[in-house]
Amino acid sequence: MAGAEIIAVGSELLTPAKIDTNSLWLTGQLNDLGVEVVRKSVVGDDRERLTAAIRGALECAEIVILCGGLGPTEDDLTRDAAASALGRELIFSQEICDTIEERFRRFNRKMVDINRRQAYLVTGANALPNDRGTAPGQWIEHQGKILILLPGPPEELKSMFAKQCLERFKRVLPPRVIRTREFRVAGMPESDLDQLIAPIYTRYTNPTTTILSSVGGIDVHLRAQCDTEQEAEALLDEVAGQIEPLLAPRIISRNGEPIEKVVGDLLRTRGARLSVAESATGGMLGEWITSIPNSSDYFVGGYLTYSDEMKTRLLGVPEELLKTHTAVSEPVARAMAEGARQRTGSDYALSVTGYAGPDGDDIGTMFIGLAGPDGTEVRRIKLPGDRNRIRALTVQNSLDFLRQRLNQ
Repeated sequence: MAGAEIIAVGSELLTPAKIDTNSLWLTGQLNDLGVEVVRKSVVGDDRERLTAAIRGALECAEIVILCGGLGPTEDDLTRDAAASALGRELIFSQEICDTIEERFRRFNRKMVDINRRQAYLVTGANALPNDRGTAPGQWIEHQGKILILLPGPPEELKSMFAKQCLERFKRVLPPRVIRTREFRVAGMPESDLDQLIAPIYTRYTNPTTTILSSVGGIDVHLRAQCDTEQEAEALLDEVAGQIEPLLAPRIISRNGEPIEKVVGDLLRTRGARLSVAESATGGMLGEWITSIPNSSDYFVGGYLTYSDEMKTRLLGVPEELLKTHTAVSEPVARAMAEGARQRTGSDYALSVTGYAGPDGDDIGTMFIGLAGPDGTEVRRIKLPGDRNRIRALTVQNSLDFLRQRLNQ
């Protein structure tokens, strides 16, 4: 199979109020079957556009899956567009209509005539029963391609795919597996990382390599497609084994885990406790830490000291220190971290102070303090971006500072 295309149907998915989650779930299911998703798209409730989208998808993919548009209303056009794209007719099924009517009856409701629309099948289609709703799906084979119509509600789509499509796919698909490996890296620009590892991964077409940048770090994805799991894992081992030594000092995780999870696991393993003292990040550091379940195992709490007065009152930062060096300085970051550690009794304490913007020549200048059993260290960093990005990058750098200390 050359690959699959997923088309999410519905004008509501083209608004900011509704997100297509079905295609993400389906991608995972298809990958588990060894099928690569080559394209995804969203098409509104327009028959001509949807018909053209289906025809285009069938030209470049062996499997096309449509999600949504199988309801009973006038704007549910997936059945009509599929029939038009394939040059086939829609045929009414009394058996399906009776099944829908019986479902209504079980819930003490009377089926209205509009629901008869859901009983139409594309000529030659196999109906896919819907145990969670009224709209049946359809499995259509056409000139060596497979076109699948699935309902839009996620609970209906997932149940139908699992119960009606998986076994069909296993019968028609050749043996194929997709396996991945993911390195999450911190502390280096994306361009520098690519220059370092490109001489390795460009020698391979399988596995493929993708580099993605985010405020949580840089992700290096390796993706192998083979006939067996053993072959795929061997390929990943071969390429990853060459890349990992080059990135080793900066690798946060080898399975895509975020840095807040990695740091939490390190603290838990060492039986250590952490506190924070935040200024410029306004609580974001504590939020990242506590986003991990059971973070109370190692996180004792923190201080949100946005003003000089609160730095003095809550953390014991001397007023003279603030007047002499200002709040954004190495001595104040040091005093904040030491104050948080002393007042909470934690093993480690992180502090953050700096200029997040939006105005001023010093935007992006941040001081991160780390107090621990082996003393206190402060790092000065200069970060690019707008206010939100600077704050998020500061949190990421703070946690990576602690990760490195814990790994010493």
